[in-house]
Amino acid sequence: MSDTISFELGSAADRPPNRFQVNPVNGNSRKSQGSGSDGPESGSGVGAGAGTGGAGQDGTHEVYRRLTNAEGELLEDDTFDATQMLNQHQPRQQRQSIKSSFRDKDKPSRFKDLQTTTRFQVDPQNEESDESNDSQEERELLDNEYDTKYGKSFRHFTREALPRLDNYRNMMSIQAAYRPTLDELHNATLTGKNTHSLTRNQDPESGIMNGVLKFGWIKGVLVRCLLNIWGVMLFLRLSWVVGQAGIIEGFLLILTTTAVTTITALSMSAISTNGVIKGGGTYYMISRSLGPEFGGSIGLIFSLANAVACAMYVVGFCESMLAMMTTFEWEIVDGGVQDVRIIGCITILLLLIIVVVGMEWEAKAQIGLLIILLVAIADFVIGSFIGPKSDLELSKGFQGYNATLFKNNLFADYRQEKGGVQHDFFSVFAIFFPAATGILAGANISGDLKDPQKSIPKGTILAIVITTGTYLIMVLQCGATVARDATGNLSDVVNGSFAFLDCQPGECSYGLQNSFQVIELVSGFGPLIYAGCYAATLSSALASLVSAPKVFQALCKDELYPKIVWFAKGYGKNNEPVRGYVLTFIIASAFILIGELNLIAPLISNFFLAAYMLINFSTFHASLAKPVGWRPTFKYFNMWLSLLGAILCVAVMFLISWATALITFVAVLALYLIVAYRKPDVNWGSTTQAQTYKNALMSVQQLNNVEEHVKNYRPQILVLSGLPNTRPVLVDLAYMLTKNLSLLVCGHVLRGSSSQKYRTNLQERASNWFRKHRVKGFYALVDGEDFESGTRALMQATGIGKLKPNIILMGYKTDWQTCDRKELVQYFNVMHKALDMYLSVAILRAPQGLDCSLLLGSQDGWKPSSEVPRTLQPNESSGDLQAVDSHARNALGGSIDSLSRNVSQASSTSDLSFIAGNQAKDVSGMPDPLDAKSANLVNNSLRKSKLKHDDPSSLYKGPGGTELPKEVLSDLTLFTRKRSHAVIDVWWLYDDGGLTLLLPYIISTRRTWQTCKLRVYALANKKAELEFEQRSMASLLSKFRIDYSDLTLIPDITKKPLESSTQFFNELIKDFVVAEKEGENGSSSRATLNEDEALITDDDMLAVQDKTNRYLRLREYLREQSTKSDLVVMTLPMPRKNIVSAPLYMAWLESLSRDMPPFLFVRGNQTSVLTFYS
Repeated sequence: MSDTISFELGSAADRPPNRFQVNPVNGNSRKSQGSGSDGPESGSGVGAGAGTGGAGQDGTHEVYRRLTNAEGELLEDDTFDATQMLNQHQPRQQRQSIKSSFRDKDKPSRFKDLQTTTRFQVDPQNEESDESNDSQEERELLDNEYDTKYGKSFRHFTREALPRLDNYRNMMSIQAAYRPTLDELHNATLTGKNTHSLTRNQDPESGIMNGVLKFGWIKGVLVRCLLNIWGVMLFLRLSWVVGQAGIIEGFLLILTTTAVTTITALSMSAISTNGVIKGGGTYYMISRSLGPEFGGSIGLIFSLANAVACAMYVVGFCESMLAMMTTFEWEIVDGGVQDVRIIGCITILLLLIIVVVGMEWEAKAQIGLLIILLVAIADFVIGSFIGPKSDLELSKGFQGYNATLFKNNLFADYRQEKGGVQHDFFSVFAIFFPAATGILAGANISGDLKDPQKSIPKGTILAIVITTGTYLIMVLQCGATVARDATGNLSDVVNGSFAFLDCQPGECSYGLQNSFQVIELVSGFGPLIYAGCYAATLSSALASLVSAPKVFQALCKDELYPKIVWFAKGYGKNNEPVRGYVLTFIIASAFILIGELNLIAPLISNFFLAAYMLINFSTFHASLAKPVGWRPTFKYFNMWLSLLGAILCVAVMFLISWATALITFVAVLALYLIVAYRKPDVNWGSTTQAQTYKNALMSVQQLNNVEEHVKNYRPQILVLSGLPNTRPVLVDLAYMLTKNLSLLVCGHVLRGSSSQKYRTNLQERASNWFRKHRVKGFYALVDGEDFESGTRALMQATGIGKLKPNIILMGYKTDWQTCDRKELVQYFNVMHKALDMYLSVAILRAPQGLDCSLLLGSQDGWKPSSEVPRTLQPNESSGDLQAVDSHARNALGGSIDSLSRNVSQASSTSDLSFIAGNQAKDVSGMPDPLDAKSANLVNNSLRKSKLKHDDPSSLYKGPGGTELPKEVLSDLTLFTRKRSHAVIDVWWLYDDGGLTLLLPYIISTRRTWQTCKLRVYALANKKAELEFEQRSMASLLSKFRIDYSDLTLIPDITKKPLESSTQFFNELIKDFVVAEKEGENGSSSRATLNEDEALITDDDMLAVQDKTNRYLRLREYLREQSTKSDLVVMTLPMPRKNIVSAPLYMAWLESLSRDMPPFLFVRGNQTSVLTFYS
């Protein structure tokens, strides 16, 4: 059946007549139909067909059983292919009927009143068609099957998912829909179930979802921003600013302040329209843009700033209340600080009750306060047109609109305060700037907005425009109606003189410069200004009391800081942070009781400005990094304007107070470092991640243009380790050579194909091991038919540009005598391929072996391969599964036991990645969710662990988490534990470019081996010139600037080895030696050798007899000189093509390294890696 079904949407008249008649059939008749009874509703469709035979009946019931649940409701399962089952069980006529009976849940409206078990029968009108016309009729059936009214949904015809919003939701969301994985689509035998389905008839973007209250842009953003920006400054400080700065500089001051807030609002609009904004407001936007470090630090200080600001606003309300009480000579205790504390605590308790009751009540309170505030502003505007209502008001400087007065107030007149502070533009700017803050009030409740992407930009920018316009109008009115200085002397007004305006600065008590009650003086009805002050302070306090817990709750949910997750819990349908409300109440109450808030006010402003700065920088950084995901729908921003906004915010911070600015930066840095140290397990796709990629890409591209030089040589190693945790000693050696120096790649070859999920799990396990052991490396995984082809792919494809391995490091194959001959040849061919590619080759042999996979157990929360339950692979049946399981159980006593499990005997590991390849056949291709969960738990515990990294008992555990013996830990930490007076013997036999000497020198520079001694051994050309050659070699080493403790030249390497050495060698190769046989035509049996290269003939032995004797002689010297050393490094014998066979070559290596300390064979690529030129 085609995945693409064409159907028409025209009228019934336009469509060809349908051959099928669709009749709704009550589900109660299905029983009689299933038994073959001839009821009145038993037509020739499903029911009639069901009674024609047992096979057909079973097929129909099976189809019905898999399509419906216990109540008879239709199940939506895309993985069920009904057509295939019907073709197996049903005659053609029945197949047509049943296939047409599959219908979607979403029935047409005229069938809504039918029972949920309703089915549709499709009756073919022509039942007597020939079987020869089956294919044509079935084709017509498929063409007509998709009826536009009753046809089943398209999703039943394909495994594919249609493009829908729910497919792109975070999978943790309850609305997330299920999209089939690539494996499920690509592999016919894999099926998945829809475990994440969208709740029907529920729009997650709607304003009210299951009773949750959501605000629009006016009530949620505009009103809150207006109330927060219009603060006490509007009534108490704006007139003073006009007196100091004048009208012109007052305009400039306000517009400068507005520029900072507007740029910040534009940047915030860009961020808020670049994806869905959840709860947390400022913290959410910064953390998702710049990462958890910046987000966490700003989130915490922003929450604290809001909590303390709440206390400041309440104290402002109390002082206004106290001033009014003083006019009536009222007092509670002392008419001073004690009264402020009492009124403040009662006020904040009432505010707490309002917000705890619910956001709806808080929103209603905000609307009421806004009305009062607007009335107070209108009262001031109207009063300015009314003019002075009495001589007393005139004597206090209020003259109404006056051109001369306007001209006098046009320019600045900065004066010195009583405290000795000389004001200027910047000092006045610093005092006024807090009046423009509050633009984040709407964004802070982003989780309670219907559509934050539209509401935040629209409401915030409009609030800035309205408040800026209000400030500018009031500056004009104050400058045009009120004098800078006035005595308040009524007699001067009565006499008709203007002497009340003549006074020296500092002597007058009234006027713009001297009185903070100018707004009340100008207003038409004075008490309304008091009400406006109360509304401004209470609304700001209410907004801060809501903002702080909301932001703090979002921060706690992300667990960026320890011990605060308790505050993440929400209550009610709106997930209210009640615990956060109580915490904010306690903090605010404490600051109200402490007092001295004037000293804290600049710090609070700096905290807000730090948030503004990072919002601007977030937008700039995102535009600079240009990740593909940066696609804000708000286009009216510029990256350089955002950078200017960030710089302006920093400048204003230092203008307000350089001391508090430094304190703010120190606090942000300290909180940043805490999060960076804890390394939270989050991945938010921040722009810092995008910038990291961009920087790395540019660096690699630049590196590609740099010519190589011997002085800049770096050993870039591809280590064939399999999973790093299976051969930690091999990885430790490689990392010791590359640490802070060059590239390290751990290669892993899987035999056969494996699923992507399994490959991803292996990647995660390798990354966890790297993180736990603090190894900076990469993990490369390939699958192939065998070890040789996989390793060849690794060597050819690993790396990019100049970041490509130039050394391949392998483990020594200790079971070369007993393993399959094919494996031996493949291991040998890997060396050939590496040398063909001009790669250096290094082989490590450890006395106790390298493979520790079963010795260590599951270090990262994963089970050993023998314990992982086997599941079906894409191309296997259940019979195959049983066979594999049986084979795996039998193999436990065979090849698996050949690994190095017992540290008291020599290892007999197979080649490095073959074991991993075998595990791939035994480990399920699908991840075990329990294992994944335990792995995450291990990661978290590892992150929080206080154990020292150098403690091997914390890094290595036995099966089940048991402690390992000290001697085992000693073997596992062969290259990582600190050594004193270690000895490294370097047997530099042949000049391979100097790599044999360079690698042990690098080891000697590492912290754990820095006290070791290098002893160098070399071959002498002539015994007679031994002293001269020794001086030449010493001179060469000194020019290379390599310190060594001893230099020895071997003079008689060509001497015949001892008989015991020869017997030892012959014993090694006896199973591989074949005698040369004569065939019937007298020819040699070379064809046999071509079929099996793992054999040694007498001709092979004779061709390399001299080399064999040299290596046996070297064995004697090694046993004499280096058995007590900590590490032996020797030039790797050259495997000549078509000259040396695999077993003969391995016998050479076995002769040299058996019963020796850790042994490292090294062969450079005959290119210099050392130089004595500067």
